[in-house]
Amino acid sequence: MIGFLLIGLIAGWLAGRMMRGQGFGLLGNLVLGVVGAFVGGFALRMIGFHAAGLIAELITATIGAVMLLVLGRVLKQA
Repeated sequence: MIGFLLIGLIAGWLAGRMMRGQGFGLLGNLVLGVVGAFVGGFALRMIGFHAAGLIAELITATIGAVMLLVLGRVLKQA
């Protein structure tokens, strides 16, 4: 459980850095990374990719968190 939260925190932070300051602080990034892990895992499984290992899980969570940030940016502009 702590490992999952740590991956979520790192993934949320990475996504915020990749999206140029779109992070939400420590707690927000943690939530974003954890939710992003589910979103990224689902999206990548749909195309046939399955994360196996710590680095792959981190990449998957980061991809999901970036997807959520992009979605949030699009919805904010609409």
